[in-house]
Order: sequence, then C-alpha cells, then structure tokens
Amino acid sequence: MIMDCSKYIGKCSCGRTHELETKMVVVEYDALSRFEEYMAAVGLADKRRTVVYDSNIYGLTEGKHVKADQEIVLPAQGLRSEDILIEDMMTKLEDPEVLVAFGAGTIMDFGRYPAYKLGIPFVAIPTLASSDGFTASICSVILNGQKKSISMKAPALVVADLDIIKGAPKRLVSSGVNDILAKYISLADWKMASMVTDEDFCPMVYGLAEEALVIMREAADKMAATGEIDHEAMTMAQMKSGLTMQLWDNSRAASGSEHLMAHLVEMKPPRFEQAEGIHGECVGVGTFAAAKEYHRLAKLTPKAKPFEPLTKEWVLEKFGERLADGILKENANDVLGTFDPQSIVDHWDEFREIISTIPPVEELEALYKACGCKYLPEHIGIDPSLSEEALDISAAIRNRLTLVRMKRVLDFE
Repeated sequence: MIMDCSKYIGKCSCGRTHELETKMVVVEYDALSRFEEYMAAVGLADKRRTVVYDSNIYGLTEGKHVKADQEIVLPAQGLRSEDILIEDMMTKLEDPEVLVAFGAGTIMDFGRYPAYKLGIPFVAIPTLASSDGFTASICSVILNGQKKSISMKAPALVVADLDIIKGAPKRLVSSGVNDILAKYISLADWKMASMVTDEDFCPMVYGLAEEALVIMREAADKMAATGEIDHEAMTMAQMKSGLTMQLWDNSRAASGSEHLMAHLVEMKPPRFEQAEGIHGECVGVGTFAAAKEYHRLAKLTPKAKPFEPLTKEWVLEKFGERLADGILKENANDVLGTFDPQSIVDHWDEFREIISTIPPVEELEALYKACGCKYLPEHIGIDPSLSEEALDISAAIRNRLTLVRMKRVLDFE
C-alpha cells in the first residue's frame, strides 16, 4: 500500500494551509527491494547518503541493508534520544545530502534531529510499528536533562517493509496497539480544549487521527479474537497518526493526558525511579488511567474555582530539584490562566458526550488483556498507590490543556 500524501495538503476549512514534508509512505511486503525506485520517485536517488542503524538492527537486518555512501552503526546498549548523544554522532557525518534512519523510534531521532540542523532531507525505514513517530515531525528528545517534544524534520519518504516489521516481538506489536488506542483520550482532550479556549481545531486533522484509531481498533479486535496480527493495517494506522503531527505542526491530535505518563516514566521524578517500559506500554497505562478518570468525572457535577499557578513547593515535592526548574519554566504561562474556568462548567454536558465516545474501562481492559498490552501502573514498575496521583503529576510536564489539567480549576460534587 502506497499512501498518497498530497491529498492532505493545501488550504483547509480550518483556515490553515497544511503542508507535509513527507511525499510518499510505502507499507508493503518486500518494500526494500524497490527502495531505489522510491528514492527516485521523491528526487533523492542521486543524493550522497548516510544510513544510520543501531548495532542490533544492523545485525538482524543483514541482507536488507540499503545502499549507502556512509554507514553509521551506533551501539544499541544505552542508546537514547538525547541531544548530547545525537550531536556526538553528528561529528562523524561525512557531508551527507540525505540521512536515512533504519530502525525503531530512537534511531528516527538520530535522523530527524541532524537533518533539521543540517537542512537536508531525511528518509525513514521503520523496523517495527510500535509507535506513530515515523511520519511525524516531532522529535521527543532529552534536552538539558528534560524530556521535550519539539518540531524537527519529518521524513521525505517512509519505506516500511512488512517482511521486517512482522518479525518484531509481540511485545512491540502490543505497544503499537497501545499507542494508537491512546487517541481515544487525545482526541477527546483536543475537542474539549477547543470548546473552552481559543485553541485552533481542525476537523480534517482530527478525522485523520480518528481514521488511524478506527483502523487500529479493528486490527486489535481481530488480534484479540483470533490471535492474527494484521501488520499492514497496524503499520498504516501508525503512519496516518504520525501525519497528523506534521499537518498540525504539533502532536495535539495524537497526544493528550495519556502520553504524559510516558514522559513521567522517562523523567523518573521522586517515587517513580523504578518505572520502566517502552513508549507504547507507558502510554497504555496512561490511556487506561485517563479513561477510568474521565468516566468517573462525567458522572459528577463541576463548579469553577479560581486559577492558581503551580507552587514551587509543589513542583519541588513532586519532581525534585533535578527537574523542578524545567517544570516551573514549562508552566510559567499556564494555559489554565488564559480563560474563565466557568466555561468548562458551561460545556460540561458536551464534555460528557465526548467522554461517552471513550470505551468503558471494562471493554478496554478486556481488549488490552487479549492483545497482551500493558495497562496497569504495576505493569511498568509504578506503585499502584500512585496510580491516581500519577495523572495529576504528569499533567504538569507539558503546558497543554487536557481534562486532567482542567481539574485544577474545578471542584466536584
């Protein structure tokens, strides 16, 4: 399957003119046998290229490697998306005209970050479909010790060879299920936020994320019922979701309160030092916790209360001295202070309707279990006693309006 990306660009009813760096997305069996053909189709065939792998992927994909003027094989052990590590790799580059990242999510950041800094194209060859970052322009990287999601370079071309992707461990397949089912929460958060603030909203981008969610839900239901894994559908769901981040130039449609659980695990504030899990697993825990909380809130009646900024004392207690300065800076212009909290109360019936589109927690739990997904705090090393507090703490990591964040200006009956 080859995705025609051109149909998403241009003037939109939302008022924006959408653009995409990604010209072509290929999701096919034996796709790498035609890699040079696809490179030619996007005008990159004759460019001097550096191909970046990690040592594990380099060994596992022997016989599938693509032509390169320079290969960089990074040690897989301890490899993470961090500015220091990426910039160290950049010192080894031999004046490439295009960067090709061959691997999983971390390797993609070793492609998109340098490509952005150097002003050259980037090509993605994903080896699994455990997250939706492959077609995104968002780089989730550790900058100065703090996890940040920033706009970098999106791939001009994505070639997903299903012969490679189908060999990924089931744990990674389950992680991919988690990452897309998270859109139940992120889409609800975006729609609710747009009702109470002047935040922009795009029906087309929303619809594309919803399309990815529907594709993944159907594939997950099939996997739960039969054990059969539809790699093509699951991979295409990831690619569509990633495109929403390019089209909107941020991760709004794909990432809400649920995704901040993954950032919490990566940042390891006090009491969460033992938390561990790959991205989609952590997101699954966040999705389940948020779904449970949102359905609980929908049964209650809110009252508005005045906005109060996060205090330094609270931030120090929850995040410790190592992270406190970054969290305080992130929340210096808190979105909660930009609108009247009464508007949340005034839209509460509409909020309830939106929350009703999130599957009941019993349904989600059954699906997660059947697909081998992680969804409880203890599944990723978080003390269950911290499960309710974890959502509220993680909401401070990003200054983005979600229902979890809105709780700070609400009392409930």
